[in-house]
Amino acid sequence: MKLKWQLFALLAFILCLGTLTVQPVHAADDSLQRVKDKGTLVMGNSPNYPPYEFTVNENGKEHIVGMDIDLGKQIAKDLGVKLVIKKMSFDSLLVALETGKVDMILSGFSPTAERKQHVDFSNNYYVSKQYLILNKAERGYYKNRQSFSGKKVGAVLGSTAANLVKQQMPGAKLVTMENAADLVLALKAHKIDGIVKDSASAIAYAQSDATLAAMDGKFSVSSAEVGNAIALPKGADSLRLAVNQSIAGVQKRDLFNKVYLKNAGKEIAKTNATKSMWHYWPYFAKGVLYTVGISLVAVVIGMLLGALIALIRLSHVKVLKAIFTAYVEFVRGTPLMVQVMFIYFGIGMFYNISAVVAGTLAVGLNSAAYVSEVFRGGIESIAKGQTEAARSLGLSQHDTMRYVVLPQAITAIWPALGNEFISLIKETSIVSIIGVADLIYQLRVVQADTYSGVLPIAIAMCLYFILTFSLSRLLHHFETKMKHA
Repeated sequence: MKLKWQLFALLAFILCLGTLTVQPVHAADDSLQRVKDKGTLVMGNSPNYPPYEFTVNENGKEHIVGMDIDLGKQIAKDLGVKLVIKKMSFDSLLVALETGKVDMILSGFSPTAERKQHVDFSNNYYVSKQYLILNKAERGYYKNRQSFSGKKVGAVLGSTAANLVKQQMPGAKLVTMENAADLVLALKAHKIDGIVKDSASAIAYAQSDATLAAMDGKFSVSSAEVGNAIALPKGADSLRLAVNQSIAGVQKRDLFNKVYLKNAGKEIAKTNATKSMWHYWPYFAKGVLYTVGISLVAVVIGMLLGALIALIRLSHVKVLKAIFTAYVEFVRGTPLMVQVMFIYFGIGMFYNISAVVAGTLAVGLNSAAYVSEVFRGGIESIAKGQTEAARSLGLSQHDTMRYVVLPQAITAIWPALGNEFISLIKETSIVSIIGVADLIYQLRVVQADTYSGVLPIAIAMCLYFILTFSLSRLLHHFETKMKHA
């Protein structure tokens, strides 16, 4: 028992501290040369923030467009490399930069003092005001930001706007969400009374939805708070200087006002002209494909590894039994979202693992812990007399398990396994946080493109129901056959 808990403590210590204690070390600043040598500039981006970055559907293919994308392309062109955009949730961007998953973050980032403790920033490339988005029917009730005392005001989690609500809107209750589309949906459903966003984005939302209005919040802010800059790794001075040169060239030609904003406006106008959900069926189809694919692979991992863990835990090999007991307890005691991020960002520090592989592996390993308990319970539920009778007939321990115990156990645990498989399809939605284009990720994309909140959610719900109901009927069919076998 003592050995078991020692191993458990060691495993927990390694997993919790692994990503915190290991940091990539570079003897000298070769950040610019490394980008040139590999021929790509990897840009971290969360494309749900029009007009800075958002997606459009052209001939059934998804394209990321916006002011930040145009700037990223210009920087890559100036460096003589190819731009590679890595999509992920906004709150995962800093971790991606710190762990070397991306070379820079260009996604409406403000160079706040808190962020400067972890990363370096370029010069500001664009400065905007902070506006309030309201329901147009309530526009007359609010004269300024002070009018929101006692009201709920929304802002994107971790954004400059969230800090401004806390600091300069006395009496207002801050409500944060990860996605701007969710905030707009909450506003239109009267769950919140206003949203603080930068002027370019707020005006774009108001122009795209006749029920919304935008007003200048007249916040007192510094250029660091309202300016947008590019985040770079600490000490990447050569890359930062090169990026600053590109920014200076863009600002000298006034490309943001003359070209980039106009390009974004045209794309938003085209999106508004094709808001039909049918236009976005390739997005949902792609999401279903990723969701089903990840679920199938994760089920195989979970079944095989789960069965192996169960057999080891029922064995008499104390060391292995203690290790896998610790594994099961640790996995069941930590959120799947944390496990996904640990595998993608933690292992990514040593090996460049893709988001799809990381997400699938995390879901599979998580499932294995639960499946192992299902198998273990099923095997232990078989009467000992079955084993004794088989051994008395001359069957080996291996054959007894294979031909007598496991067939009966699988019949007994099939409903529980079915529930685990169905849950797995829904749990794969968590992989969207690292940029895997599953059904939830595509839902977010469509929301950002169409400025529509409820309808994409309803479509995703129906698709999930079709998947889970179909699987439920299939599992029930096999369960019935087992009972009559």
